[in-house]
Amino acid sequence: MKKSYYQPEDLKKFSAITEWNETLGKKFFDYYAEVFKDGHLSAREKSLIALAVSHVVQCPYCIDAYTKDGLEKGIEKEEMMEAVHVGAAIKSGAALVHGVQMMNRHDQLSM
Repeated sequence: MKKSYYQPEDLKKFSAITEWNETLGKKFFDYYAEVFKDGHLSAREKSLIALAVSHVVQCPYCIDAYTKDGLEKGIEKEEMMEAVHVGAAIKSGAALVHGVQMMNRHDQLSM
């Protein structure tokens, strides 16, 4: 029996998504490869962004992949954690700013 819904070995099977729809799978992987090439942002910077986003969307596969990728690109653990905090700050700010909606609705309903 598996101990967790997410299995680390499944990350190695990611390329298999092309098996059920080769055309779209190939287009995705071509796009993905293009996105992570050096451009206006370096591949290193993109790896840090991906790591932060991975935490915000709570993807254990992505966290695994971009922690490894970051290490391969020479990203220090302190940089990784700072990127995670940036993502967390944006996520918490997004949650809190919706409090304004609640405040507005409260005022409308309690008049």
